[in-house]
Amino acid sequence: MQGFLGRVLRVNLSSGGVTSEALNPDAARLYIGGAGLAARILYDETDAATDPLGPDNRLVFMTGPLTGTRAPTSGRHAVAACSPLTGAWGEADSGGSWGVALKRAGFDGIVVEGESPEPVYLLVADGEAGLLPAEDVWGLDTYATDAMLRERHGKAGVSACIGPAGERGIPFAGIFNDGRHARAAGRSGLGAVMGAKRLKAIVALGSRKVEVSDDARLLHSVRRLAPGIRKSRAGLGAYGTAGGIVTNAALADMPAGNWRVGDWVAGAERLSGERMAETILTGRYHCWGCPIGCGRNIKITSGPHAGVEGAGPEYEALAALGALCLVDDLNAVAHANELCNRYGMDVIATGSAIAFAMEAHERALLKAPDGLALEWGNAETVIRLVKDIGERRGLGELLSLGVARMAEVLGERAQEMAQYVKGQELPFHDPRALASLGVAYATSPRGACHRGNSHLLERQAGHVLGYPEALDRFEAKGKGAMTARMQDYSGLFNSLKLCQFIILSVAPDDVVDWLNAATGWDMSAEEFMTAGERISNLKRMFNVRLGFSRKDDSLPPRILHMPLAEGGAKGALPDLETMLNEYYDYRGWDCNGLPMPDTLRRLGLHAEVADLPE
Repeated sequence: MQGFLGRVLRVNLSSGGVTSEALNPDAARLYIGGAGLAARILYDETDAATDPLGPDNRLVFMTGPLTGTRAPTSGRHAVAACSPLTGAWGEADSGGSWGVALKRAGFDGIVVEGESPEPVYLLVADGEAGLLPAEDVWGLDTYATDAMLRERHGKAGVSACIGPAGERGIPFAGIFNDGRHARAAGRSGLGAVMGAKRLKAIVALGSRKVEVSDDARLLHSVRRLAPGIRKSRAGLGAYGTAGGIVTNAALADMPAGNWRVGDWVAGAERLSGERMAETILTGRYHCWGCPIGCGRNIKITSGPHAGVEGAGPEYEALAALGALCLVDDLNAVAHANELCNRYGMDVIATGSAIAFAMEAHERALLKAPDGLALEWGNAETVIRLVKDIGERRGLGELLSLGVARMAEVLGERAQEMAQYVKGQELPFHDPRALASLGVAYATSPRGACHRGNSHLLERQAGHVLGYPEALDRFEAKGKGAMTARMQDYSGLFNSLKLCQFIILSVAPDDVVDWLNAATGWDMSAEEFMTAGERISNLKRMFNVRLGFSRKDDSLPPRILHMPLAEGGAKGALPDLETMLNEYYDYRGWDCNGLPMPDTLRRLGLHAEVADLPE
């Protein structure tokens, strides 16, 4: 199997058994790799009774056929499981170099089941694998864990590990790799799954080369397209994802004040990538095989946050710990972000919980502990609460539940303030500013998620799918079908393991050419897009089997019914029902959001028909 290593590790933590099995080539072609192949494994090996934190849940790490090849931005891997945050499909994606290290170690993926009686970590090296005691790293943060394991196994060893948040079962804990560069599979609470299994880390190292079918063809295509990728993504290289924060604030795309403030441009300017470059930036970080280099390396040398060093805050961190809480102190946000990285917590969920608590306190639904100024714009409060969440102490015990469960605890009046879909906190792009995000968030199988990238076509031309001009960002008509197509295409990037930052920089025909050059397949663009549709429907059926339907494809009340009073999206609301009906019709789902039997059969999902409710 060219492009693949052809082997998958099976790890049973209950028995301590580690075995290797062949990767099914037919499944690889149908589901490509990465998140697609992980979906196939999870659907087949779990069911509606699977406890996300129980031994029967599978935790799947999977690379793709382009991981570790010449294809630009291919240093990526996917992680998937039944999510402890939502109880539904759980998926996260990470860059860095761990996925490449796994393939160089001789494996395309790892499937973990069971529960170890004691903390362990997995060492995967040159085609061999085994479990080792982890008592000496259990309790350490992600930076310290990575440093200790690199010292033990050499600098070539790359770790994917959890921090104290995963060990303590925080339902939005992530899995972090590449040490201080803090690449993260952050969403869906998969770090808590890893912690429940008492698996502290996976260290991968090896020297195997990823063999491709036609290296000359792949090299020629990459050389032809690389200059255009660099040019189109130059801003990301210069200022990272933080470079877009002011523009997003001007559009009212970046939420502020727990999604109530529509004009926070002045605050955004103080948190911008440009400001970071002028003050605390020391360099940039490239994931493996990436020509862009959007990662930020920062160091704070003076003031109350002196000593903070490592991965600089990206857009979502600046929005979560800054704008959402009305904090405009860049150094403080960088400090809070570093703490999230060290504890191993999803920064989106962490900032959302803190902002929710600030508003709950404002509305007298939540009492602040003595000595805590639970008020908007208080940077020290944000930093303290990040620590308290990571330690699950004091008020942090409540915040560590996540916004949906916090709202349940605080009662019905708190629901209007709670911003989540299917139990997962909203990422920081506002559907009132970019309407397609409404149906994207509502239908995403992992809960609110913008990685379907529909909003990109509301801001620029998307020649990749035949949109020669940017779409009206407030219009609902046409957005349901467009969002479904973009979700399919984005899902393929998560299966190939390409970074979505190049999704509008490379034409689909070129992406398919890279895939065929790597694998030796003769896949057409039509077959490729059908694979994306198949993956989307399989994830949907994963949730249907758990009881999810149209009732769960909704948005928070604030997004549906409360327009912003100022800013770039003043007065706008997304027309979810129009978009959702169009989305279902395009997908071949019924009015309740269930895939119709003929749709499943057309995609080769014949067995899944039996899992449709009667």
